[in-house]
Amino acid sequence: MTLLNPDKQTPRALAVLASFLASESAGGIVLMGAALAAIIVANSPMAAFYFAALHSVWGGLSVELWINDGLMAIFFLMVGLEIKREVLAGGLATWGQRALPGFAAAGGMLVPALIYVGINSGNAETLSGWAIPAATDIAFALGVLSLLGKRVPTSLKVFLAALAILDDLGAVTIIALFYSTGLNLPMLGASFATLAVLVIINRMGVQRLLPYLLLGLLLWFFVLQSGVHATLAGVALALCIPLGTRQEEARSPLLLLEEKMHYWVAFAVVPVFGFANAGVSLAGITPGNLVDPVPLGVALGLFVGKQIGVFLAAALAIRAGLATLPEGSNWVQMYGVALLCGIGFTMSLFIGNLAFPGAPHLIDEVKVGVLLGSIVSAVVGILILRSRLSRS
Repeated sequence: MTLLNPDKQTPRALAVLASFLASESAGGIVLMGAALAAIIVANSPMAAFYFAALHSVWGGLSVELWINDGLMAIFFLMVGLEIKREVLAGGLATWGQRALPGFAAAGGMLVPALIYVGINSGNAETLSGWAIPAATDIAFALGVLSLLGKRVPTSLKVFLAALAILDDLGAVTIIALFYSTGLNLPMLGASFATLAVLVIINRMGVQRLLPYLLLGLLLWFFVLQSGVHATLAGVALALCIPLGTRQEEARSPLLLLEEKMHYWVAFAVVPVFGFANAGVSLAGITPGNLVDPVPLGVALGLFVGKQIGVFLAAALAIRAGLATLPEGSNWVQMYGVALLCGIGFTMSLFIGNLAFPGAPHLIDEVKVGVLLGSIVSAVVGILILRSRLSRS
């Protein structure tokens, strides 16, 4: 019996589980469940144990750092693989395919950042969080969109996925440029040397994954010690793993690794990160706290900034003749997808941890803003899309 083949007299419960895991919405739903569980635990009698466990030290790092610097490097490796595949041989392979999601992603990062900066101007302590509302959570957003089923045009799903991938690329660039501090030059040099070896074995045509993965572990260690955020080692490793040609696609190391990692990242790495980072104690939080600069800037950046930035940039690109509306879709549906781009959960929480190291009160405010902005974006986006699709 196999979990992914419910036809071979598999018990009904396993067949249902297999069907769920294969669905488009599964990753997003599991992530939502992990976030909800974290909030419940953080506001229950188990809260003390939950926070103590996160701060317990193993192997020189706290559990929280192992998750955020270690497990999330695997997530970023997956992000890098997706970016490389899409740019070289997928939905972003030509400039025409990149145009609409590219303009939309740029607008969707710029406007939320400006809104956050406008609300937090004059406060040097909180201004460093400007990039928090600039990111879209691809798993969460696609999971919510897939809840509408086959009524959603495939072109809209492709547009949202491409936009989120370019958004992730922008977020990775921001992390590298603005959230790397206290550089250790010898370790940085070792990182570049290891990366050079990865490039060399790629150029030599090495197709086995093991050398890349072993060197990737070494690269992660050097980057961790260098002051550059360790998760960027995952992206750098991904860009060195060969995709191969169309004729070699069946044995492509990149495609093989992406396939093997997909379920682990979607159903283990990202939910564990969500459970470890979404937990915020709501004790003492009043409606007045929601208008504090950080949660207000994050929530409005995600809900207002994302929809304005994505929709306006896409509309301008289409009106200027630089791109076209996704096939089979209309402007209302495009607006609904722009709203879903305000779901910033995973990457927004991650950037929040980088923006406010050593300031747990600000990180808690980030969590409140991310949860509020993401939930409102998801609910309003799904209502608009459902209303439009029910008429068509």
